[in-house]
Order: sequence, then C-alpha cells, then structure tokens
Amino acid sequence: MKTKMVFTMLLIFSAFLTACSGGDGDVAGEGKGKVDDVIKMVWYPNESGEDLKSSRDEIGRLISEATGKEVEHQLTTDYAIAIETLVNNKADLAFTGSQSYIQAKNRNDAVQTIAVKSGASGTLDDAKYYSWLAVNVDEQDKYKVNGEFSLDTIADKKFSFVSNSSTSGFKIPAISILTHFTQQTDYADLTEENLMEGGPLFSQVLFGNSHQGSAVNLLTGNADVAAFCDTCVEQYVELAEGEENTVGAVYRGKDNAAEPFNAVAGKEFTLMHATPVLNEPFVVNMDVIGQEDFDKIQDLFTSDEFANNEKIFASEDSGQTALFTKTDKERLIAVEDEWYDPIRELSK
Repeated sequence: MKTKMVFTMLLIFSAFLTACSGGDGDVAGEGKGKVDDVIKMVWYPNESGEDLKSSRDEIGRLISEATGKEVEHQLTTDYAIAIETLVNNKADLAFTGSQSYIQAKNRNDAVQTIAVKSGASGTLDDAKYYSWLAVNVDEQDKYKVNGEFSLDTIADKKFSFVSNSSTSGFKIPAISILTHFTQQTDYADLTEENLMEGGPLFSQVLFGNSHQGSAVNLLTGNADVAAFCDTCVEQYVELAEGEENTVGAVYRGKDNAAEPFNAVAGKEFTLMHATPVLNEPFVVNMDVIGQEDFDKIQDLFTSDEFANNEKIFASEDSGQTALFTKTDKERLIAVEDEWYDPIRELSK
C-alpha cells in the first residue's frame, strides 16, 4: 500500500514539474518565443537612468539600422524584473551582470552571450571591473585593526548590497565575507541567505536595487558599509586620494553629478576591499531574436564604428556621460559562454 502511495505521489510530482516547466523546453509556461519585427531591449536599473538615455537611444538607432527593425527599450527598477523579462521570452536583448547571465542561462538555455566590453588593451585579457566594499571617510578608523582595514569590523553594522542577482554588488562580496567569517566559531554556519536577511552577522541589510542606490545608501548614512562596483558609479564620483581600485583609495561625489548623487555631492568614501570581476556581457534570447538578427547585431557591436561612437564610448576628457568610458582601445568583443565559467564556479 505504501509503495502504491509513493508511486502515485511521484506521478503527481512529475506532472507538476512538467506543468511548471511548460514542457518541450518552454519557460514557466510562456511557450517558445517568436521572432518578430520588434527588438526589445531590457536594461538594468543601473543603466535605466536619464543620464544614459543618449547611449540607449544611440544603441537602439544602430540596431534598428542594422536589422531594419524597430527597437523598444524596457527600463526597470529591479534586477529581478530584467532577468524575468529575458528568461520568459519578453525581451530579445539585455545588458546584464555576469552572475545574472548565469542565472538566466540556467533557467532558459536560449539565453546566450553576444559581446562583452574589452579592457583598455582591446582584448579580453584585462576585461574586468571591480567590486568594492566602501565606508565613509570620516568613519574609516572604525573599520581598521592595527591601522589596516579588516572585515572583522563589519560585524553588527548596517550593510547595503545592490541586489542578490548582482555579481559585484552581492555575489563577489558575499563570497569574500563568507570566506572570512566562516573560519570563526561564532559564524561557522553563516550562509549566503543569512547575508541577505541580516542576522546573525549584520544589524540590518539594505538593497540599493542599483549600484548607484547602494552607494547613496552609504553616503546618506543609511548604511555603514556598502557593496557596489567602480564602473557603475564612475560618472558620479572622482578619485580624491590614492590609486584607483585599491584599498584606501578615496572617492568624492562630483559637484555636478546627476541623480541620485546630486544629493551627496562632495561627500567622500574610501575602499576597504576591492576585487576584480569579469566584465558584464550583452546577452540575447535566441528563441525570440533569431540567428539572422543575432549575426547582424554581433557584427554591429564588435565593429570599429560602434567602438568609436562617443555616445556609447565617451573619452575620459570629453565631459560626456555614456554607457562606457574609453581610456585606450576599449571595444566590444564576441565572447562565448565558457568565458564566464570562473563566475559560474563561484555558485557551486
């Protein structure tokens, strides 16, 4: 009797899984996508602000020229919304973090990379940015032991992450924090979920929902320590002291910074931790974009025309705000899924 009951339960569970998956490769019951005459591009909160509108519009214009199709921009206020839109066949194209790409790929195999920004060398050898842990300058001595910054000091503090889908705003700092604290008896069982919820390590956890939001949480005093990345705030802050992306470097909010940094102009923070991260990819959903448009867009993205467009790659001394900053030979390069295996390994 028990065997029959178990077998029946397994059949029900199997049917439930099939229904949830949509069957035959469908995602969450949405069904296979359909290639149409509109290319929908979804943007994270970090790139959805008015300050980057000219870059978004220029990228849309160039994609439209290359494909002959209308481009629709979908702006978001939450990482999860952007990922869901891509995974559920509601967007053709997105600019994501590497952790978010892996999450999306795990849920829908039709999601794949199309291009990534190179380093200053114009190659993938230095295609990286930095995940920061920062504290306010005036409070920095609270986070030092014998004159050196120490992660021990962040216990019982108010901490701001970006989003639990963010590579540099959650995954990388979480690994650093867990690696450090799980060596201690009091925190031996500390988990990633604990870090999202607060206790037992932090007194409070906030999510900025963008890198800019997490940084502002710090500078307004809502958080004592914050995680965010260098490239997402570079247009709002300037180096005030030290060497870029090194522990002890001090950054100041620019006087003419756009929202949300206009409220914290002149305020300074310093880095207590800096970790290199693989650059973010542009990704597509092949079920809804199709191979023909994929090829056209990849050719566009990796072209000299795209790399030399100042509305997309603005030089450091141009005074313009753009999606990317060009210091030397930066450009987009075609990249395969395997390039992100080091980030994928972090999730195992």
